[in-house]
Amino acid sequence: MVPLYEKDGEYYILLIKRTEWVGNHKGEISFPGGIREVGDRTFLDTALRESAEEVGLSPDKVEVLGELDDEASLKTNYVITPFLAFVPWPCPLEVDGRETEELIEVPLRELLGKGYTRTEKRGGETVTIYFYDYEGRTIWGATARILNKVLDIFTEASASLKEKRP
Repeated sequence: MVPLYEKDGEYYILLIKRTEWVGNHKGEISFPGGIREVGDRTFLDTALRESAEEVGLSPDKVEVLGELDDEASLKTNYVITPFLAFVPWPCPLEVDGRETEELIEVPLRELLGKGYTRTEKRGGETVTIYFYDYEGRTIWGATARILNKVLDIFTEASASLKEKRP
C-alpha cells in the first residue's frame, strides 16, 4: 500500500522502517504490505490487511486511487502489486512493533526531482537503480522503484494542470 495524505496543506507519503525481527528486508524502508494469506481474496485485500496490521490503517478509511504496475524485489524475488491510496488526515496510525519499527512521513516536495539513479549490469542486462535520501535514510530497491512511479504520476499531473491554467 502506498498511503498518501494531505497534512497542513501538503501531500505526504507514508513509509515504514521494518524491524530486525521480520523474515526478510530487516531494517529496510518500505511501504506497508506483505505476503498474501489464505483469507485474502485479492492483492488489494492483502494490502489492506497488512496496512491495518503494520500501521493500524483502518481499511474503511482508505480510498484506493488505483493499482500500480507490479514491481519485483530483486533481493527476494517477490512480485509486489502496489496500490496508491488516499488516507484522510488526521488518521490514527501506530507502529505494531513486530514488523514495523517506525513510521516515516515524507513530504512529496522533499522527493520530487531529488532522486538519484545509476545503471548496473545484472545478468547481461543494464538496469536503472533508484535511490532517494530523506532525513538520513536511504530509500532503495523495489520501494524506490515504486516511489519513482508515484512521483512520475504527480509530476505528470502537475504539468498537465499547469498547461490547463489560463
